[in-house]
Amino acid sequence: MTLNDNPKWILEGALLTSDVPLSVTTLRECLDKRYTKTQVLEFLAELRADWQGRALELREVADGLWRFQSVPAMRDILRKLHPEQAPKYTRTVMETLAVIAYRQPVTRGDIEKIRGVTVNPNAIKTLLDRNWIEVIGRRETVGHPELFATTRQFLVDLGLNSLQDLPSIGPDQEPQVEAFELFEGQNQTPESVTRVKDRSALKAIDDEHARLEDLIEPLDFGDDDDASQEKHPE
Repeated sequence: MTLNDNPKWILEGALLTSDVPLSVTTLRECLDKRYTKTQVLEFLAELRADWQGRALELREVADGLWRFQSVPAMRDILRKLHPEQAPKYTRTVMETLAVIAYRQPVTRGDIEKIRGVTVNPNAIKTLLDRNWIEVIGRRETVGHPELFATTRQFLVDLGLNSLQDLPSIGPDQEPQVEAFELFEGQNQTPESVTRVKDRSALKAIDDEHARLEDLIEPLDFGDDDDASQEKHPE
């Protein structure tokens, strides 16, 4: 059997050698559009089943993108090969991201109201530079403040298929800490995590902040931390 006779081999090769997740449209191009999107999705489902129980798994992320990634059990092993630490972010950055992710779209004023302190401009800049958030418009109120929302890259880096895969933060359904481990090439969201159903449960966001803090190595932002922001708000 030749390569052209087995579309799954072609899809497997394309996905394993790609540096970025691939869409079904792109994967159809690899197959010279000889198959429909439905057929390509069927091949992907078969390919995912073929790789079950191995060190890599095929996952759908960012609502329609596909990639191979290591399974959680490989995490400690891979760290031995790549001992350098993944980038970590301050509590301010993480809390700002959490507010945007769960309340989006939000303004700086919304973030300040929830967190109780003036928004650190470096936190917003860090998230914009990381391409985890973007400005999607302006609110029709006095001053027309910018509205922030998360990006598709945010979903890709966390290994999420959609925002509905964000862990629930209701008081009766605490998410696992690993669900918020933000780094390039996030392995996956634990299967046990409950999808967000009730947005009113976001009142428990302060409880989640304590969990997030364990994942953070502070970055040097000079003297524009929350403490100085509270004393000298913009």
